[in-house]
Amino acid sequence: MSGIDLDAYLARIGYAGELAPDLPTLRALHRAHLLAVPYENLDVQLGRPLTTDPAAAFDKIVRRRRGGWCYEMNGAFGLVLEAIGFPVARLAGAVMREALGAANHASHLVLKVDLDETWLADVGYGDGPIEPFQPGEGPYHQRGFAFGRERTEDGWWRMRNHRFAPRSFDVRLEPADEAELAGKCAQLQTSPTSVFVQHAIVQRHTPDGIVLLRNRTLRRIWPDRAEEQPVESAAQYVALLQDLFGLDLPEAADLWPRICAQHEASLAPAAG
Repeated sequence: MSGIDLDAYLARIGYAGELAPDLPTLRALHRAHLLAVPYENLDVQLGRPLTTDPAAAFDKIVRRRRGGWCYEMNGAFGLVLEAIGFPVARLAGAVMREALGAANHASHLVLKVDLDETWLADVGYGDGPIEPFQPGEGPYHQRGFAFGRERTEDGWWRMRNHRFAPRSFDVRLEPADEAELAGKCAQLQTSPTSVFVQHAIVQRHTPDGIVLLRNRTLRRIWPDRAEEQPVESAAQYVALLQDLFGLDLPEAADLWPRICAQHEASLAPAAG
């Protein structure tokens, strides 16, 4: 794992600061990664199989200049932290476990970094915190966005996202079962009930907020407001991928009929 091209990664995220296994470096790398690398599930939409292999994720994100979902974003980031000398453990999280229960275990990969205190590094939540955070209880704020934390009755830590994307995930501070992660990764890219199969999702942090492309809706989020606008064509969609997310993916134009259908399907319950 120490054989990764660290210089190539640092160039990919535009980071030229100090490198040491300490909290300032962890915070700076976390922020730089999220400002440079988009969260995206377009390979799922294109029918390209994905794995939980961190080396494959590193190749995709760094050498092919793509983004990825949690298994890839945190997988690659974990390799980088280990190469610098951070003590890193891969944890299995469960998105919306409070509603879905055990069915969604291992639906999220999180990194635990033990310094003088324990920190959670999560560059794979898309529109979540831009810097690491600690497990605990009570609210915390980053860049004006308010997040929440609580301890569940059955011993998990629950992390609540900000009000413009009010999801949660639960996590235990113990090493993940890698087979469970791999199995859930496979399910989430193939099951017709998976949000990743049902929606094309691309997200990226900006210096003052978050920009999100979900199917054919472009959404910009700031701590105090959110704005939406429709995407009108395949050409505009491909241009937005390039201009807002740094993704050179002309084949995404082939997804346009599917994206339009998914957009309409997402409106159907509200219309009913």
